[in-house]
Amino acid sequence: MRVFDFDGTIYDGESLFDLYLYSARHDPKVFRYIAPVLRYAVKYKLGRATLEQMEYGVGKMTEGYLAELSRSKRVASVEQLVDDFWDRNYSRIKPWYQPESDDVILTASFGLTVGEACRRLGVRNLVASEVDVETMKVTYLNFSTNKVKRFRELYGPDAVIDEFYTDSKFDQPMIDMARHAFMVKGNTITQVK
Repeated sequence: MRVFDFDGTIYDGESLFDLYLYSARHDPKVFRYIAPVLRYAVKYKLGRATLEQMEYGVGKMTEGYLAELSRSKRVASVEQLVDDFWDRNYSRIKPWYQPESDDVILTASFGLTVGEACRRLGVRNLVASEVDVETMKVTYLNFSTNKVKRFRELYGPDAVIDEFYTDSKFDQPMIDMARHAFMVKGNTITQVK
């Protein structure tokens, strides 16, 4: 089985941030959620915030953002916004990625967003952060060690990862699990294990 991080790995950019910017075109009120989420993400990447703080902060900001979008008179629905976003941004899937039937996309982004890209790619296996679409509440953030935990819950303790692709050393626990691992920078892929 091949496992891929999504943002920065097979997608050129950060899809959740790009969706924030795209949605702000439709309703500028959502801009107030971008800075706090970025602040939490930067603090976490610099080691100045714990996973728990990141989960709480990003979770609360994302819930506010999604609630704002779902109430907006300028947005038909969050699902339609996501569909329109991928109509414009699907071309940012990197050309080197050629999906196979058993590929797994393992991402910190939300299934609500990345799920549509996976559908278009023909990838059925997605492990992502989760949102209850009825309440717009974040139910799970798939960051850091949570990725390994969720992967093992879904695929079992004996699942073998033949190849793992990422753009970040933060995925070291997944790199450790894989037989072979690759670091992706732009369209350059370097084997690191």
